[in-house]
Amino acid sequence: MLYGRDAELRLLSDLVSRALDGAGGALLLRGEAGIGKTSLLSAVRESAGARGGRILSALGVQSEASVPFAGLHQLLAPLLTDHTPTLPARQRQALYAAFGMADSDAPHMFAVGLAALELVSGLAEETPVVLLIDDAQWIDGPSSEVLAFVARRLEADRVVMLMAVREGYDTVLTDAGLPELPLAPLDQDAALALLTDHAPDLDRPVRDRLLAEAHGNPLALVELPATLTSDRRVPRTLLPWMPTTRRLERSFLSRAAALPEASQTVLLIAAVDDEGDLAEILGAARSLDDRADSLDALEPAVTAQLLELNGHEVRFRHPLVRSAVYHAAPASRRLAAHAAVATVLADQPERRAWHRAAATQGPDDDVALDLEQAAHRALGRGAPRAAAEALRQAAPLSRPHTHRGRLLLRSAEINFELGEAATARRQLAEARSTRLTPDERLRLTLWSESLNEESWFTPEWVRSFADVADQLAGAENDGAALALRALWPLSIGCWYGHPSEETRALVVKAARRLQRDDGDPMVLSVAACADPVAEAAWVIDRTSQLAPGAVDDPAEQHALGASLTAVWAYDLAWPYLCAAVDGLRHQGRLGLLGEALASQAWAAIQLGKHRLARTAADESRRLSRDTGRTRWAHVADLALATLAGERGESDAASELLRTTEAELLSVGAQSILAFAQFARGRYALVNKQYNDAYEHLARVLDPADVAYHPFVGHWGIADLIEAATRTHRATEALHYFTELDTLAQRTTAPFLKAMTTYTRPLIAPEDETETAYEQALDTRLLTNWPLHRARLLLSYGRWLRRRRRILEARRPLRAALESFDALGVTAFGEDARAELRAAGEAVGRPTPSSADGLTPQELQIARMAATGMTNREIGTRLFISHRTVGQHLRRIFQKLTITSRGQLHLTDLGGE
Repeated sequence: MLYGRDAELRLLSDLVSRALDGAGGALLLRGEAGIGKTSLLSAVRESAGARGGRILSALGVQSEASVPFAGLHQLLAPLLTDHTPTLPARQRQALYAAFGMADSDAPHMFAVGLAALELVSGLAEETPVVLLIDDAQWIDGPSSEVLAFVARRLEADRVVMLMAVREGYDTVLTDAGLPELPLAPLDQDAALALLTDHAPDLDRPVRDRLLAEAHGNPLALVELPATLTSDRRVPRTLLPWMPTTRRLERSFLSRAAALPEASQTVLLIAAVDDEGDLAEILGAARSLDDRADSLDALEPAVTAQLLELNGHEVRFRHPLVRSAVYHAAPASRRLAAHAAVATVLADQPERRAWHRAAATQGPDDDVALDLEQAAHRALGRGAPRAAAEALRQAAPLSRPHTHRGRLLLRSAEINFELGEAATARRQLAEARSTRLTPDERLRLTLWSESLNEESWFTPEWVRSFADVADQLAGAENDGAALALRALWPLSIGCWYGHPSEETRALVVKAARRLQRDDGDPMVLSVAACADPVAEAAWVIDRTSQLAPGAVDDPAEQHALGASLTAVWAYDLAWPYLCAAVDGLRHQGRLGLLGEALASQAWAAIQLGKHRLARTAADESRRLSRDTGRTRWAHVADLALATLAGERGESDAASELLRTTEAELLSVGAQSILAFAQFARGRYALVNKQYNDAYEHLARVLDPADVAYHPFVGHWGIADLIEAATRTHRATEALHYFTELDTLAQRTTAPFLKAMTTYTRPLIAPEDETETAYEQALDTRLLTNWPLHRARLLLSYGRWLRRRRRILEARRPLRAALESFDALGVTAFGEDARAELRAAGEAVGRPTPSSADGLTPQELQIARMAATGMTNREIGTRLFISHRTVGQHLRRIFQKLTITSRGQLHLTDLGGE
């Protein structure tokens, strides 16, 4: 019986009931030690088991929190033999590689996550599944990332995941945006009832003292009476005030101290060991005490209610018992216990390495190299964070004149790749005073300079960096590639920042000296981002000459595609971005996929592929938040705001802009404010708020403004010119047109040329306007830019109508309307309709596309299903379970008023 937890039990029961009916979910239980988290999980275990649910559980253990995927393996181990063969081969291989059960390329984290999701989802088709994770704050990092991934995708499965986290700990799980159930202390009535039930003969003064000491903590109310004398009246040791956790630990330790020495040895080994395997625990205990090798040594701890024995599994009655036993042991005894466990783990090298490290008092190169091997295995299993941690802990175990510098350097490089810049800087600074080979010293200098953002934009620094990069390129086989990788973030900084022209040129020269051939995609990418204006023509020319398939690595495809958008070459970028999205999706690299989708969304906006832009931006915002890349989520949100404005969804556009700008300002991401200003400008323009449009867009091209960004500013320069002409700012319109025309000629960027073509008639003298319109419509420069062509037609038709050439005006207006409707750009379409009506032509409401009633994700799924893909294939591509796909399809059928997948290919899904 759980006292005072009726509301919590009802909530958990409802959650399990919904899961039984196919509406799964996840919940995080949070509270102080002893507050009842474990008891609530036990109650769910019992209740769900009685209702036919399959229970899978895992328990975090502090001593082995660094072993990658240990927690996930503990959770899924019962399914590995019978259920993993049902997984698609790629998912099965990813899971086996993560668990060290197969040799293969390192799986990406979310490929493992999808495999775990499909494994659990497949089991749920047979029976409801309840996943229970206790002491989740000590589940290893890679497992936590996978569990967070799975937890966010259970809405369509008969699966519920409950995780208990101790207050005061932050983990990946606590940052996953999951619903939480905070557990408060018991109220006075429940506390009194619980204490009375467990210690009914207490004198009132003692009872009141215990109630005050326990402060509503259920475990304290159960355990503290054990500190009393046998007559239950006089406290044996009611200590001076200390936190409840410490009092409970003293209570447990008093019982442990009364055990025979052999039992105390078994108890300590069990606290050190994370598997709870009886044979493993007794085998390790034997090396410390010959008497501690049988169940006889275990029984006293079970009788004292410190341990529980279930078959061959040993568990602590409560996680606090483990913590109390471990931390109360003398340091020498703990070291010996870890060493003892290491001796029985000869066939488990990663666990053995961590226990050897925990058993080491001072520098030991052999142990350090053991941890380094564990790091290599972690990388091979797709756990780079765990690898970086293993190397970090290996470094102080090695001597400064042997391996320490190399270990710190390698850990820093991995942290750099993971985006942990602060950690990488600290490790590089520490490595500076250690022994390094000349090549390692060069790498240290290169990474140190690459991470020194304060000096990035000075010519002197770039020269120094380039000199180191050149030396490294000549010293190592992969030195050039390594140097280019370090140069890449600097070039990104140049695109978002405002360095001098000299600095930009030096970055490009450094990259070109490192190029392997004329079409080196990383050199093209660095040049495009570092100096878009000066290098656009060269990058566009070289990229145009690349043979199809010349770039086949998805990461390089993304870098090149994103860089081509940096030089306004969206048409050239498009095939690379599409290939990158497909490749990264196939590899399960969700973080980079979110970035690639954001780039694809903005390119699609400029290319007039608005429906595809919407699905790409929607998926990008979800994946970017899933993977903690919030800035890319904001970039995707602003793409959605732009699209919402063009679709006439004013409220949605305004809300997205308001919330995103607020978040950008709160985190200091001013470099992205230009995206917001572009979205605001486009929103104002389509709503005929021309003065507002001018003010928003002019800010982005004003060096004195916080939103200044010349490259993003030129995305909206055509809108700015139109807004200027609509508000009688002829001088300003001509100024911006001249700037645009000059830039288009210098860069050769087709997008800029298209905008020049569109805006030239807007600023032409009255007697040259018609000729300018006719020439613009005859040119092929707008072939790949349907939105700009449609807007040109609208502008021409409006110009003709206002000169009372009504019959002539109808043709371009009709063509503009058809284009806007086909593109799904509702707001501009309404403008064309109004002009046509004013020209005397009856125009009905647009026939809505079936696709317009679907959410972006539903549209993605409908299009995939229409090609014949199965639910499982769709789920694999979108990183959701196949049951979630099925749920979406049921909603799609209802919205489209169809009854089968076969009818989807007959439905207008707005293909582009």
